Order: sequence, then C-alpha cells, then structure tokens
Amino acid sequence: MRGRRVVVRKRLFSLLLIAVFILTALMGRLAYVQLFQGTWLAEKAKDLWSRDIPFEAKRGKLLDRNRKELAYNVSTPSVMAIPAQLKDPAKTAKILASILQGPEEKIYEQITKREVINRITPWGRKISEEKAREIQGLRLPGIAVVEDSKRFYPYGSMAAHVLGFTGIDNQGLAGIELIYDEKLRGTKGYVSFSTNARGEKLPGGVDRYTPPRDGMDLVTTLDYQIQTIIERELDQAMAEYQPENILAIAMDPQTGELLGMASRPTFRPDQYRTTNPLIYNRNLPIWKTYEPGSTFKIITLAAALEEKKVSLNESFSDPGYIMVGGARLRCWKAGGHGHQNFREVVENSCNPGFVTLGQRLGKTTLFSYIRKFGFGQKTGIDLNGEAKGILFKESRVGPVELATTAFGQGVSVTPIQQVAAVSAAINGGVLYEPHLAKGWVDPETGEMVEEIKPKVKRRVISKETSYQVRNVLESVVARGTGRKAFVDGYRVGGKTGTAQKVGPDGRYMRNNHIVSFIGFAPADDPRLVVYVAVDNPKGIQFGGVVAAPIVGDIIEDSLRYMKVPKRKNQIPPEDTPLTPALVGTPNLTGQDIERIRNSLFSFPLQVYGEGRIVVDQMPKPGQRVKKGTTIKIYLGDGEKKNGRTSAPKQGNRSNAL
Repeated sequence: MRGRRVVVRKRLFSLLLIAVFILTALMGRLAYVQLFQGTWLAEKAKDLWSRDIPFEAKRGKLLDRNRKELAYNVSTPSVMAIPAQLKDPAKTAKILASILQGPEEKIYEQITKREVINRITPWGRKISEEKAREIQGLRLPGIAVVEDSKRFYPYGSMAAHVLGFTGIDNQGLAGIELIYDEKLRGTKGYVSFSTNARGEKLPGGVDRYTPPRDGMDLVTTLDYQIQTIIERELDQAMAEYQPENILAIAMDPQTGELLGMASRPTFRPDQYRTTNPLIYNRNLPIWKTYEPGSTFKIITLAAALEEKKVSLNESFSDPGYIMVGGARLRCWKAGGHGHQNFREVVENSCNPGFVTLGQRLGKTTLFSYIRKFGFGQKTGIDLNGEAKGILFKESRVGPVELATTAFGQGVSVTPIQQVAAVSAAINGGVLYEPHLAKGWVDPETGEMVEEIKPKVKRRVISKETSYQVRNVLESVVARGTGRKAFVDGYRVGGKTGTAQKVGPDGRYMRNNHIVSFIGFAPADDPRLVVYVAVDNPKGIQFGGVVAAPIVGDIIEDSLRYMKVPKRKNQIPPEDTPLTPALVGTPNLTGQDIERIRNSLFSFPLQVYGEGRIVVDQMPKPGQRVKKGTTIKIYLGDGEKKNGRTSAPKQGNRSNAL
C-alpha cells in the first residue's frame, strides 16, 4: 500500500514538472512574441485590414538654361474601379470596353480584382475629356473618374531625343527623363484607412494622410532659342536634300554645356508609342558611329603642332596622291594642289599632306593624342545609349592604317566625341565632359539648391598650340573648303568632312557619303561650337557645300541672339572653285519699286503682286547668297497691320528684271 503511494507521488511530481515545463515554455514563447515579434506581427495584422490609396507626386519640370519650361505635368482624367460597389461587373466591363476601346475580358479581370480600388490600365489611364464625360454621365456603380497627370511637352518634337519621354506612370523611359528620373519623380503620398474582409471601409476608422513629396525641377544647359534655330535648319535641310538622316550639336567649348542638340527623323515624346522604336531609341548625336572624314584632320593637326612636327609656313608639294605601303592614297582634287605650304594643306583639306603629318608623328604618338582627345571611349554625357566608337588596335596599325587614320578614314567615332575633341583643340587645350544638367531647383521656392559645375577631364594641348589651331581653321572658312560657313564679322573657324559610308558587305559605297562640317566662333574667343552631319544628301555630296552653310546660319543667328559683338580683324574671304564668295542680300522692304528699278541694282529681281511698295522679299535681308542670285520681291500698298507690313498673296508674277 505504501509502495503504491510512493509510485502515485512520483507520477504526480512528474506531471507537475511536465506542467511547469509546458507553462514555462508557453510563457517564454509569449514573452518572445510580445517582446521580439510584437512590432512585426502588428504590422502584419495592420496589412490585413489596412488599405492605402496612393497619390502621385508632381514630377519635376525640365527647364532650359533661362528657366523656360520644356516639359511639365498637366491634369488628365483616369478611370478607377471600386469592386465592393460594383452591381453588375460583367455589364460594367462591357460598357467600359466599348468606350475605352479595350478588351472586355481584361477589363473585367481588372475591375473585379480583390482590392479596394483598381486602376484600369492602360485603357483607362489618362483618357480624353470626352471619354471621361461619357463615363461620368453613365454613373456606373463602382466606377469613378479621378484626376491623374501626364507629361506635357509644349514644343512638340523639339529636342525630343534629349528630353526623352515618360511611361504611363510618369516614370522616365528615355533621355534626361530617364537619367534623372529619381530626382524628377519625387515620392508618392498615401491615404490609409481600415477595411473588413470584403474590402469595405470600417465605420469610425481614422484616415491617415501622408503627403507626396514633389520632384525637383531640373535646369538644363539647353537654350530654347538656339535649339529653335537648330530645329529650323534641320527641317530646311531635310526638305532640300532629302537625306537618310541629319544631326546637329551646339556646345559651349569653354564649359562642355550642350546648348542645343537635335536629329532627324524625330518624334513627339507624348506620342512615342505610335513611333518606330528605331527612331526614339537612336539618339544619333551620341549613338551614331561612322568614319568622320576630314573633320578628324583637326586632331592630326593639333597633335603635329603640339609635337612640333610641322610649321604652317613649311612647303609641301601635292601631286594628287601619295604612295604608302604599295597603296596609292589620292587627294580629293584630281591632279592635286601642287606647291603649297601646310597652312594651305589645311585650307585645301589635302589628304597627302595629312598623311605626311601622320607619318611624322608615328602610330604611337598619333594614337596617344587620339585617345587623349577622347576617341575610343564614351564622353560621359548624361544621356542613355552613348556609343564609344572604334579605333584600330595599335598592334594592328601598319603604314596604310596610320595614313588613313591621319585623314579620318578607317576609324569610327560619334558626333559628340568630335564636338568635345574639337572644343578642346580650340578652347585653349582642355577637354571637358559634355553635359546637359545645369542645376536643381526647388519647385516651391524657385531657388537653385544644387548647381552642377563643368567637369574638366584633362589638358590635351597647350594654349599656344590651340591658338595656332584656331587661326588656321579660321583661314579654312575664309579661304578654303569651308567658305560657305563664312559669317561677316564673326570670325568663324571650322573644317569640312566628306566620308564614304561602308556598306553591309564591308566595302565603301559609291555616291553615298556622310557630309559634315564643324565650326566655331568667334575664332579669337570661341563661344560656340556647332557640328552638322548629313547622311547621303541628294545631289552634291560635299561637306563644304551641304553642311557648311547650315553651320554658318546656326552660328550667325545664335551669336546674334547671344549678343556676341562682331570683330573687325577678320580674315578677308576669298573665292574657291568649290565655294565661291557669298554676298549679303540688301533690305528692299519698304522701298519704292520705281526707285529700285532706276538704281544701279546688282541682283536680278522677280516681282510679284501689285502696288508700289516692297512689303516682303525672299531671300530675307542680309542672307548670304551667291552673286547673281535672283531676289523675289512682293508688292503691296505698304500699309501696316498689327505692327507688320501687309504682304499680298503670292499671285501671278508680273515681270522679271
């Protein structure tokens, strides 16, 4: 009996120990959950009954250097569904599909999704006002039209490849919009509230509002006026020459700031979905690579002058070709340029002369300067899609490769590389990193909160060499192949380029060239570098004939806008066989036609309209044209309306003088 009691006590004691152990474990677990997992579990529970309605932040504006708005947000309606309030989801989806022109099945899936509020994407996002009014008029249960925003580009396709575009949620997808998306986008805000299992808002709940933080405004280096000039010139060139494509870059050589950049074909950023992706994905000024042709001779010239391998007054004889490694490398001029000095070699863009400079430098030195000037590597410009070009490996450079590289054939470069390199050659010898962001502005105060400084990469040549390069390139425009870029009083320097394109079979194509010109002004203190390249223009394919006058017009109008004073010590122009001297057209507006007829007038005239007073003329006053160009004048009564002289319609031509 006693033994049985002992056994019972032991069993009870064991049960007690087990109970104490279990209780201790439960208390330990409870303490762990409360102390260590309490916050985490509370957040999980909150997620089950809490719902958030997001509020988009206002995307920052894109501004030009003078704070002109190039891109900003505007209000636009969007459609949202509240599943808990839908009465007939199938019928609702059918009605919405007919209005929004979207698939009924997809819209049904979206509006019945187990969420508090569902967006109808993409068919119901950023719709027209007409569609919004139609949906609101139907008063569909569970369907709401809310205010949304979309990106607006007030100047259409202007600088489209530079600015880029945004997606359906205002996220940057290309260009500056993509590169600086994080700062431009800002931070979303929310309204949070509690719901039951069916997604219905709980009565008595407290709404919590977290305001959005708007994105910063970006001041770019672009200048609206200069960009407008570039766009105008590219449109005119497309109409006149009908090339495969054309591009232009304008940069401040003293800072690396891009003042303007554009290409054709182009697109509207707000309509990129209907554009061929090959157009908006290829920003030609930074993406396109090709043999530069004679514009590359500036690099060879700068290297030879820096290394003191040549004097500009040194004599050189050009028979029209030069033999290198058993290959005959020809000059563009049949029969050659004969006896000349090296200044004239540059003016005439003489290939044999530049082959000689390359030979004097040697492959190691020449390619060292090519790399110092930034070729064979990305410039670092703040845009997506930049290429780096292709250079010969030095180990594979023989006599012929050295010779062709010296005059711009056999290497592949980008337009932005050429602009940056030539800027270094003429700005005193310093290579800058091209850039488009100038600073960040607080959207509330308008104050600059972060200024982006120019970035110097390295010194490439001395100031003395840069002065020589500027001087000889000015004579190229005044007396050489760049004559059509001459601007009276602005001391323009520059270099032509005419490069054969390489076909799919790896052979050079006949009658298919990229013609280009790179110019700068004023030559004594460069404020602007402009590069234009025209791909396969119809008609004459010479850079000095096609691209040079475009650059000249951009430089002239841009410097006038910039209020850069004219210079008096300009190299006087001379006629050349390829580029005859140009003359400015007189201002005939407001003059009496009889007085013009009785004067010793040097231009042929074509007269349109009736009346005695000239109310308009083409070409416009001061435009540079060839001697003997016919001027069209339009007659009227000379009265002015709204501050402008009224011109008659271009009717029948009356006579020709």
